[in-house]
Amino acid sequence: MDDVLDDLVAETRIVQALVADLDDPGISAATPAAGGSIRDPLTHLAYFDETATQAAVEPEAFRRGAAVLMAGGMGFPDRIAADHAELGAVEVRAWVARARTAFVATFRELEPRARLPWYGPDMSALSSVTARLMETWAHGQDVADALGRRREPTDRLRHIAHLGVQTAGFVFTLNGRPAPTSPVRVEIDAPSGARWEWGPPDATDRVTGSALDFCLTVTQRRHVSDTDLQVSGPVATEWISIAQTFAGAPGPGRSPGAVPDPENTGGRR
Repeated sequence: MDDVLDDLVAETRIVQALVADLDDPGISAATPAAGGSIRDPLTHLAYFDETATQAAVEPEAFRRGAAVLMAGGMGFPDRIAADHAELGAVEVRAWVARARTAFVATFRELEPRARLPWYGPDMSALSSVTARLMETWAHGQDVADALGRRREPTDRLRHIAHLGVQTAGFVFTLNGRPAPTSPVRVEIDAPSGARWEWGPPDATDRVTGSALDFCLTVTQRRHVSDTDLQVSGPVATEWISIAQTFAGAPGPGRSPGAVPDPENTGGRR
């Protein structure tokens, strides 16, 4: 738990550094997400840090609030963004810092296997931390893209890559498709040069390439055609076309070429 929380703190610092000098117009700059601004992913992180902390310390209060939120439809992340669209840069930065500090302090005291409620099935405390790390990295990419900045990839990507593999069956169900019966082999190269592998070595459906490109794809921050991933086999091809590591309704993903500077990501050259 401490190791994953330490990685979460490291990713948090990167996002905070990206936005440290933004003024109010700057934090309103558009991201590649349709209709989104830099403010939106930041308030998303802060809001769900607070509700995750509440799920740990006041689970029944969390359940009541989640029920009300979901009763309005599964597009509630967009409603949350709209509710906070008037916050200024200083307010947003303070909220992100306050919510993340409280989350990390709370979860350092939890057993990794402790079960916590969430928007859908309950999850373990460790899974909750991993989800926050994934969202921090993914939303940090939104911010970096909006600012034309490049983040140096690290082996912290393994958390996100593993989540991408583990949610493969989930995304078929989420999109109303039958779960595949054929396995997929994933072989990706870590920033450190290590090789990360999942699935049986003899699987005919395969995904290979860099860990960065894989994580950008499964978090829907890049269309697969804007990366150097090699995808072969019908199951792997269908999976990569709908892959998402986040809960909620199926995401629209990025259209090809949505981010004009692939040098920003380590993707196709």
